Amino acid sequence: MVSAVVERMDIEKIERSYSQDGRNEYPPRILLKLMIYAYMRLIYSSREIERACRENICFMYLLEENPAPDHNTIARFRSQHLLECEKELLEQFVEMLVEWGFVSLATVFIDGTKIEANANRYSFVWRKSTEKKTAKLKEQIKKELPVLKQSLALKWHVPETPQIHHLKKLRKNLYTKAKAEKLEWVTGKGHRKSPLQKAIETVNAWLEKWKKYTQDLHICGDRNSYSKTDHDATFMHMKEDHMRNGQLKPGYNVNVATSEEFIIGNYISADRNDVHTLIPFTKYLRQYNKIKQICADSGYESEENYCYFEELKDIALFVKPSNHEQRKTKKYRTDISRRENMAYNAETDTYTCANGKAITFDGIKKTTSQNGFKMETSIYSCKDCAGCPMKGKCIRACGSKKPLEERNKVIYVSKRFARQRETMEERISTYEGKLIRANRSIQAEGVFAMTKEDMGFRRFLLRSAVKVEVEWTLLSLAYNVLKLHHKIQKGRLGTGLVVPTSFPAGL
Repeated sequence: MVSAVVERMDIEKIERSYSQDGRNEYPPRILLKLMIYAYMRLIYSSREIERACRENICFMYLLEENPAPDHNTIARFRSQHLLECEKELLEQFVEMLVEWGFVSLATVFIDGTKIEANANRYSFVWRKSTEKKTAKLKEQIKKELPVLKQSLALKWHVPETPQIHHLKKLRKNLYTKAKAEKLEWVTGKGHRKSPLQKAIETVNAWLEKWKKYTQDLHICGDRNSYSKTDHDATFMHMKEDHMRNGQLKPGYNVNVATSEEFIIGNYISADRNDVHTLIPFTKYLRQYNKIKQICADSGYESEENYCYFEELKDIALFVKPSNHEQRKTKKYRTDISRRENMAYNAETDTYTCANGKAITFDGIKKTTSQNGFKMETSIYSCKDCAGCPMKGKCIRACGSKKPLEERNKVIYVSKRFARQRETMEERISTYEGKLIRANRSIQAEGVFAMTKEDMGFRRFLLRSAVKVEVEWTLLSLAYNVLKLHHKIQKGRLGTGLVVPTSFPAGL
């Protein structure tokens, strides 16, 4: 089956990635077959694949009487030549499934998981820590520069806020002065350094630190951390916590789209949050024109994502609101501090608290997300909460330093987001919505159950985001071939949404 699938693929881009000088020792198509079959057989190391090619008759069949390739040949093919078209290979396989009638693409399920990177767990660089070190270094330079100028009697203007180019200019002047004075440089024990040599070494140390901190902040970008051994990896919480202390590990956020239990698309992100991955992932999936519905879990809910799908109109979003389960509890319904449990008067635009006092409109707070999305939050406040017997239950602490007696009730509400959330609650409460959400648990969660538990893939072997994407695409192709084989054996090809036996008909 692997051989038949790969023979139908167009791998011209892989062939073009090889040098035109000389002859390729191994046809790229054979190497692609070996890689997919090796991932199906839970073999991920290039050395183990080489050993299997020498010992396993199934690998010998795929080699087509060619000798076993060296592990370097296998590693180069995976990390270099597949970079050209790894996404196209998966897209071609999906198009085959659609052509054969095995996948309809009408309903797509999206979910994400964290997978550990091939990086040292203690090679972290934190953005906030680097910013503090940079600020501390600037203060030190600002304080010590005038002293250094005075000690060497330099004719150099000390700027109010020194920058890195000022230090470079100062270093140039110091080297010129050292050359004019024919300074003798000394190193090691038993030698006393001159004040000029000490000044040059101090400025060089400042520049080296400043450049390092600037580079660290540049690598971090919008992230809070990165790994020194894999700059694209971000430190995040993993479900596999061997120390059981909530340890952060370098990893990637792997988002997968499935339809009829097949993987149809992947999106690898260094963002720890799923919220920011839904829109770019959907833009990629829109190349499949047959998609009508997308279902995701509550981790993808946000006002920005709601607005994006409202503008699309041709694709319906099914996402469980983050407070969906809370709303069913008695504690939620009886909580007097929540806006949802207060009476609202649309004409006067006021809320009424449990004690009967009015909470009036104060103004609008405008904010912009990191993607440029503009949001408006309405602010309501009670003018007098003094002496209210329900104040302790109505006003939450929220880290405020003010004592409870001096505080009044304040409500922050995004009216657009509240409307979108209510609309989504109605949509997922229908029979179709409940059936789609039930299938999301079966299909999207089933992919990670099989890849991480059954196939034992819990850590990437390659480094950098582009190579990690190649590795996950190979795993996706192996998963799809296995799923196709299992469906053929069990006669389940072409099945759409699964109706659970406990699901009431006509709900």
